[in-house]
Amino acid sequence: MGLKYWLPPVLWMAVIVGFSTDAGSESHTEHWLLPILRELAPWATPALLEALHWLVRKSAHLSEYAILAALWLRAFVHGRNLNPRTAGLLALAISVAWAILDELHQSFVPSRTASLADVLVDTAGALIALTVAHVGWRQAVDRTTTALLWIALIGGAGFLLVNTILGVPSGPLWLTAPAASLALIVRTMLARQRSRPR
Repeated sequence: MGLKYWLPPVLWMAVIVGFSTDAGSESHTEHWLLPILRELAPWATPALLEALHWLVRKSAHLSEYAILAALWLRAFVHGRNLNPRTAGLLALAISVAWAILDELHQSFVPSRTASLADVLVDTAGALIALTVAHVGWRQAVDRTTTALLWIALIGGAGFLLVNTILGVPSGPLWLTAPAASLALIVRTMLARQRSRPR
């Protein structure tokens, strides 16, 4: 029955609208989220706790729209038998449109504000889900891991160079940059070994 494909994304859109009310405002989430963050990080300063609170809220935006795009993709592929590319474009278009409408709705809620940055975060969440669906989980994790290792290697080497020039101690950075390099070498060797014909 087609309803099992179309009902979940529509219900999830309703959930997103619910999060956009006063109940999802920053002043409400800090009442229950900051105590949890204090328990998890008792050493954190108030400024760091506020930054973590902000990060959790942005992660929620990312997750909401990743789920929405995935649900619409599923509906279009299985409910309408569209090819994955067309289904992905439609899922992305609906997710971005809903993000814009959601922010517009928030502009009318006194305790909320509309934000273009949130639309961009929402769009990024949708794109992440659709990219993972396109390339597959295993390949997405592999590519992300490789990218993060390269960032750690290049960024770490850059910081080591700057710290050396400025005479600032680098501490554990002397271990992390070479560790990223070693991990990249090992991953490359394993990939070559797997690709050899047996």
